[in-house]
This record gives sequence, C-alpha cells and structure tokens, in this order.
Amino acid sequence: MRIYLAGHRGMVGAAIARKLSDRGVDLLTRTHAELDLTDQQAVKGFFEAERPDAVILAAAKVGGIHANNSYPAEFIYENLMMECNVVHQAHAAGVRRMLFLGSSCIYPRDAPQPMREDALLTGTLEATNEPYAIAKIAGIKLCESYNRQYGTDYRAVMPTNLYGPGDNFHPANSHVLPALIRRFHEAAEANADEVVVWGSGKPRREFLHVDDMADGALFVFDLDAAVYRSETQPMLSHINVGAGEDISIADLAALIAKTTGFKGAIRLDASKPDGTPRKLMDVSRLARLGWRAQIGLEEGIVSTYRWFLHNRDTVREG
Repeated sequence: MRIYLAGHRGMVGAAIARKLSDRGVDLLTRTHAELDLTDQQAVKGFFEAERPDAVILAAAKVGGIHANNSYPAEFIYENLMMECNVVHQAHAAGVRRMLFLGSSCIYPRDAPQPMREDALLTGTLEATNEPYAIAKIAGIKLCESYNRQYGTDYRAVMPTNLYGPGDNFHPANSHVLPALIRRFHEAAEANADEVVVWGSGKPRREFLHVDDMADGALFVFDLDAAVYRSETQPMLSHINVGAGEDISIADLAALIAKTTGFKGAIRLDASKPDGTPRKLMDVSRLARLGWRAQIGLEEGIVSTYRWFLHNRDTVREG
C-alpha cells in the first residue's frame, strides 16, 4: 500500500512514520516547502500526480493556550484549509481510505467527564481554543460527509494531550507538559528559587505519549471496515485515543520538578488562565475494539526529558 502521510515532520506525524517504516510500506511524504497544504491548486496537482492508495492527515497548526489566544485567525484558517484541500483532493483522486487526526478540544468546555464521543456538539467550546476546535470538528464532518455521499472510508481519531520526542518546547507557545519540562530544566540549571506555573493548578489533564498515539491511530486505521462501523455511526464516527486517566496541573508540575531535579518552590499564578477545568477522554470504545495505552506518565516524562537533553540544539522553538 502506498500511503501519503501529511505532517510527517510534526511530533505525531514523525511517530506514525516510525511505526510505518517498521512495516515496510511505501511511504509518501512532502515537507511544507515542497507542498503547502493550504494551497488548493498545489494539493490538487500533488494528488493528481501521486495517486496514493491511502492518506493519513496528521498535518495541523497546533499550540498551547498562549498560541491559541494570540493567533486565532491563523489557527482556524490554516487548519480548515489543510483539511478541506486534502480531503477533497484525495477523494477527487480516487483515494478510498483516510485517517484524520483531530483533538480532544472538540468537546464542550463543560462536557461530562470522562468525555464520550457523543458529547460532540452538545455544548459551548472552551473560549481559549475555540477556533482550533471548530476547525477540527469540521475535519470530522468532512470525513463523515464524504463517506455518506461517496462511500469512502475516511476515519477520524481524537487524541488527548500528547507529548514525547519531537515536541515543541517553546516556553510560551508550546503545550503545558513540554513547556514545563523546559522551564523546570532551566530553573534547575540556574539553581533558581522558584518556578511559576500558570493558573491555579487545579485543572486536570490527560496525557498520552506520542508513540502510544501512533500505535492507537494505526490500530484504528487497520481495522476491518465492518468492525469500525460496528463501533461508530455515520454521523458520529470518530474514536477517542487516550490514556484513560488524568492528573492535576499542580501534580504534573511536581512530577516534572522531580524528573528534572529542580529543588526550589513551585508558585501557582492564579491570575493566568486555567483553560478547561478537566479534559479526560472516555476510551471505552477503543478498549472494546482491543487497544489500550502502554506507556505510563512518569515513564513517558522521564524518556521525553532524556530526549530533550539529547536534542536541545534542535528542538522546535515555535
């Protein structure tokens, strides 16, 4: 099978690429410089020329609370354009199989916990990442709409908060876990007295190692079509991928402090936004299909910190 993997240089895409390389598949990739997925004509030309058998859409513009608040127009525009172009042009080129990667932020801010797939579109989204969430919801509905009208097999998985090798460790624009790894590491190096953590520390978050995510995503991608349909519905077809357990930001900070060797105080800055109070995924649908996460949080943070130390000169900074 010839598979086009969009976003192979991102953290998630790179993890999927590692898994696929072990299978010996014919993997088709393009860098952003080679193919701008927001350019409709460029994407059209690519699919007409390459004609892949299947597509995995892992490309996205991503970031933490600060980035989402600062660049909402970019987050909604770029993600919508990438999804629309890839899904439509894949269909036009005769691609029957696709896997779209979304995000747990698609669910309402106050969705019952843990969040089931059927919580989608039942309430108001978290304001700090609403543009990104709307774009990801649109991606799910694009896949479902093409399936309903054209009989394609376009599937969607919704990962929880991810971390691991290849993450963005920017102190302001990254997600919370890698940002804290860098902040605590630099504080330990400087023998600082304290580290300030945004928010009250009370919100709870679920974290999944990116290698587990790649494994879970490909598990869904490989499912027999009849099995996939047995656990989904035509207009509720996405599947959550998560660890099934969460941790408070305060406890996460303490765990990262321990991992990095930071000995000072942790000060919580409640004047900064908390975001959604809790985001825990209900992963029972995927468990029934036969998949569970394997990498524990403490183990994953230790290995991620080790990767950061070995790659400090090349980690992404934006």
